[in-house]
Amino acid sequence: MTNKFESALCEKIKERFPENEIVLSDQNEITMEVPVDQLSETCKTLRDEKDFSFEQLVDVCGVDYATYGDVDWTTERATETGFSRGRDAEEEKITEWRKERFAVVYHLLSHSKNQRLRLRAFVDSEFPKIDSVIETWSSADWFEREAFDMFGIMFEGHPDLRRILTDYGFIGHPFRKDFPLTGHVEMRYDPDKKRVVYQPVSITTRINAPRVIRHDSRYGGEPLPEVPEEKQES
Repeated sequence: MTNKFESALCEKIKERFPENEIVLSDQNEITMEVPVDQLSETCKTLRDEKDFSFEQLVDVCGVDYATYGDVDWTTERATETGFSRGRDAEEEKITEWRKERFAVVYHLLSHSKNQRLRLRAFVDSEFPKIDSVIETWSSADWFEREAFDMFGIMFEGHPDLRRILTDYGFIGHPFRKDFPLTGHVEMRYDPDKKRVVYQPVSITTRINAPRVIRHDSRYGGEPLPEVPEEKQES
């Protein structure tokens, strides 16, 4: 059930940004999709206008929608009712992703009005870039550096856009869906060279199918042996 604060905020956003798509989740979380070229202006409006007053930027993160909906078993589309092997769906709803691969998500908080808002801006799949909002909220500094490091998204206007979590000589962006979980290289100390060296990763990637074995008559197995009472008491 939507409370009066979220309902009022939805109406104000729709009135102020009539061309933007507004999504209200089952948990009453409001998400507004913002075109890349309108991000800076939209953020300043949400911060400065009294109807919104979003004084704080809580978080900035990247999202990669590549292979959206794919899992380790046979399927090519995402369902809104869970994995087919995990539950019996009353009604299967199929969602095919038709938007850009990368998006930048912003979480805003208004202390004065006690309300939250999520912004989502889709960026170009080949050359993902978007304006920095560091002039609007200074807290965007390290958040944008993290999104750049992990996803390779460029934030134009950022004063110090460089890696923040990976090594200086690291190649690639670990949170992209096409980046292997084991990485491409591993590092070790070479006693002969007396320094750290990089070499091709030696870990073999495997996919383990989830399986549960239950030795219980409730699940079609043999019943569990009864424990004598004297052992139970001990």
